[in-house]
This record gives sequence, structure tokens and C-alpha cells, in this order.
Amino acid sequence: MNMEMRNPVLLEDNAGDVVAKAQRGLGLDDATLAALSGLPETLVYAVKEGLLDPDALRQIAPVLELDIDALLGLACHAWPSVPAMPEEGFARFSTPFGQGLHVNNFLAWSPATREAAIFDTGTSPGALFTFIRERGIAPVRAIFITHAHHDHVAALGELVVATGAKVWLSAREPFPSAPVGICPFDAGASFPIGDLLVETLDVCGHSPGQTAFLITGLSRRVIVVGDALFAGSMGGCSGTYHEQRCNTAARILSQAPDTLIAPGHGPVTSPAIEWRHNPVFAKKAWHAFQLVREQAGA
Repeated sequence: MNMEMRNPVLLEDNAGDVVAKAQRGLGLDDATLAALSGLPETLVYAVKEGLLDPDALRQIAPVLELDIDALLGLACHAWPSVPAMPEEGFARFSTPFGQGLHVNNFLAWSPATREAAIFDTGTSPGALFTFIRERGIAPVRAIFITHAHHDHVAALGELVVATGAKVWLSAREPFPSAPVGICPFDAGASFPIGDLLVETLDVCGHSPGQTAFLITGLSRRVIVVGDALFAGSMGGCSGTYHEQRCNTAARILSQAPDTLIAPGHGPVTSPAIEWRHNPVFAKKAWHAFQLVREQAGA
């Protein structure tokens, strides 16, 4: 059955990606998922490869603790409008890596003092440098890293040379080949940037020390989340899927509903949007997840 496309937004993951991540996170192979959902194994594989079959998605969703309404909405590209950025003091940059892929990094600055911080590095800082120069933003006080996967730190050396800023990374996050000195922090640390405050939140799962950075002092609250959450999905996890879901819900989606969520890939979003439209966290998914945890005595 063909599915109507409407209100297209360029999300990081499609419905097949979400199914594949949930399957991997729950440790199910294709044969097991097929048996549990009552589908042929070939159809399970086809759904993950992009076959948008509503009936198959309806059978797969409860097995994978996904919300079927949100999953079908994602499949037909029915994603709400992207939230507005703060009027001043926050900017997103997207740079390519790999084949057809992009990674985000962000700049936050005090509109009053012009002091700034960079969050992750992207793969090429040219547009960031131009933006900083044209806006008269200086100095850059800190570079905060959500996690040390290559696409999020690829331009770290260039940024440090250009800005002289300290680099901050969770003490729990491995970074064996850092090109510059790293300043470790423990969960709960906070940093003033001019009249802004950057608070650190442990959202491990996708990586051991993955951190979200809550920024207050702008016209709206902003939280930079790395790969803990994408609009409509979340970062891939092997063996830590439940941990990531719990930490994302408890420390990111618990923020005020209109908080701007700035993920490592794809568009910005908000807790209000994710609780309703993300197949991993929408009502039926979250109810199923909590039920499983209760039965396991978690």
C-alpha cells in the first residue's frame, strides 16, 4: 500500500531506520522479529530497507515497543513544523560527512557580552568562523563535546587553534587520540558563558559519557543533546538501548515542553513534539516500555 507524503521535513531517520534501531536495541534478529510479529522474514527486512507497508508496521510496532500512530506518521512524513530558534544567541551549523550524511554543531553566545561557546565541531568550521566574524562574537570561552564519535569532533584541532578555547568532555567518555588537551568534567558540572549558564546532564547510552548541555539565559531554554535523541528517533545503541531511553526521557524530554532540543543530526525539535510524534517515546511506546521494566523489576 502506498502512503501519502505530506509536510516533508528532512529528518535523520525514516520509519525503517527507527524499526532497525529498535530491533538492534532489543537484541532481536530478523527471524525472531518475524516470528513475534507474524510476518515473513523477507518482509521484515524490506520494511527496514524502506518498504512502507502500513499493515506490516502495525504488526511490528508492538513487538518493538514503538507507538504505531507515531510510526505511521513518520512513514508518511507527517512531521510538525520545526520549532523557532531563539531570537538571538544560538545558531546551528550542518556539515557533511560520509555519503549523503550531515552532522550538526552549535554556537551559543550572550547577546549582551558576545562571549560564546561551541557545542561539538562538525567536520568543517568555515561557516562557523564566518558567522562569528560577521556577528562580532568573541571570545569563544569553551568548546563542549557531547560525545567523542568522530563526526562530532572532526574539526576539534582547527577550532582550538582558531579560538584558544578550553575543550570540555565528560570524564566518562573515552577519547584516546585527542589532538588537543581535554578538560574532563563530572556529571552535574555547570559553566557560565557571559550571562548564560551551561549545565551538564548525563545522558549516556549511545556512548559511555554522552552529555546533554542545557543552556539558560536566552529567550528560550535550549538543550544540546548529541545523539541521545533525534527528531523522531534516537541514536543507535547496542546493549544500552533501555539505558538510553530512560536517560533521554528523564533528562531531556522532562524539560519544559517548549525547550528547544538541538540534536547531533537532523532538525531541532522540542519535548512536546517528541512525546507526541517520536515512535520511541510517544504514548503507546512509553507505556509498553514502562510495562516491560515493571515486569523485569527495574
